[in-house]
Amino acid sequence: MEPVGVGAATTNSDTSVANTTSNSSQTTSFQILRFLQAPVTTLFEYSGFLRPRLSNSNEYYESERLISRRSSSSLNDLGGAGSGSGSVGRNSENNDGEVSIRIIGDGEEEEGGDDGDNSDLDGRSGGGGDGSSGNNNNNNASDSSNQNQNQNQQRYDLQQVSRWIEQILPFSLLLIVVFIRQHLQGFFVTIYVTAFMYKSNDILRKQTALKGERKLSVLVGYSIIFMLHVVGVYWWYQNDDLSYPLFMIPPKTIPPFWHAIFIIIVNDTMVRQAAMTLKLVLLMYYKNGRGHNFRRQGQMLTLVEYALLLYRAFLPAPVWYRFFLNKEYGSLFSSLITGLYLTFKLTSVVEKVGSFYAALKALSRKEMHYGSYATSEQVSEAGDMCAICQEKMQAPVLLCCNHIFCEDCVSEWFERERTCPLCRALVRPADIRSFGDGSTSLFFRLF
Repeated sequence: MEPVGVGAATTNSDTSVANTTSNSSQTTSFQILRFLQAPVTTLFEYSGFLRPRLSNSNEYYESERLISRRSSSSLNDLGGAGSGSGSVGRNSENNDGEVSIRIIGDGEEEEGGDDGDNSDLDGRSGGGGDGSSGNNNNNNASDSSNQNQNQNQQRYDLQQVSRWIEQILPFSLLLIVVFIRQHLQGFFVTIYVTAFMYKSNDILRKQTALKGERKLSVLVGYSIIFMLHVVGVYWWYQNDDLSYPLFMIPPKTIPPFWHAIFIIIVNDTMVRQAAMTLKLVLLMYYKNGRGHNFRRQGQMLTLVEYALLLYRAFLPAPVWYRFFLNKEYGSLFSSLITGLYLTFKLTSVVEKVGSFYAALKALSRKEMHYGSYATSEQVSEAGDMCAICQEKMQAPVLLCCNHIFCEDCVSEWFERERTCPLCRALVRPADIRSFGDGSTSLFFRLF
């Protein structure tokens, strides 16, 4: 009777391929219902960090992939040690963890056994070269398998983290809603004054860029609106301690943490709003200025901004001084924390003082530090056409690279750049940041 051999090949990735094919239409589209049920996991699946969930199971594909790997590895161990009517051997394993299993009958096993004995004799007589090659292949396969298992374990951990976030997310949203309700007025006021300041900054920059085309009536109107806005906010909180830090006076009572943050944000925003009004006044003064006056306007706007930054560095100090100097925590502890805060504050104030001094020094310097006024002979040799504005030069300036431009044009250019517009040679040395375009620093100073 001839032996009957039955060959069967099974892989761990067959199930994944079938599942991926059946759910391909679901992974390509962002499902609203799944997002409402599990928002974090759905975002991870949509971005590709996690495998998509099975449509008929609550478990995730990553979990099943890990389980199938462990099952197949245990099956291989059992098959390698089996004996009797058949033997199970692992013929090949690739980087994806594919395992081939062959079931052999009794007769074929005997023939294979004889062949195996002969091959063993040949191997022993031929040396150990083939054996070392097989060991290297097995080591490479095991390294790839371990690497894939580590990657799958990381994805599985990410999946568990997303589940944990989804569990605490509803309660966290409830806490946020309650917190906003408790500080509803503060939230609305903070959002309002911040949005107003951002819009005012855009208006100021546009009016600065208009130069001589600015209208005096528009500047006056914006100035009145800005001042009414500042006065209205402080009038609304006239019974609170909101205006005390403006005069470096600590609040009367120890403010709660969130109330201290609110006082600092509102005062920081209102001070910048008042400084924008002063900048509009400067734009009125330099409305028809060109050349030297335009450069002077940029220096004045920069000086105002650095003076504002220096004042804003002091502004949160009275609030935090009162907040940290809380005797309920003990005199020694509160005094130590207050002293540390004032020490940290002093280091930041020193930097702001240096920047303000540099801006003041630049204003007092009448000559240009990036060139000199060109003579009529130099202008005639270079041509009386400015390469920036393509018009006849007004107050021509000779740079150190021997290129000539209008003072108005080159001053505006050096508000943003430090190189020559033509040859890109370094002309303007590294200096403090210029705010000649009328912009205001939009970052809050909370500490």
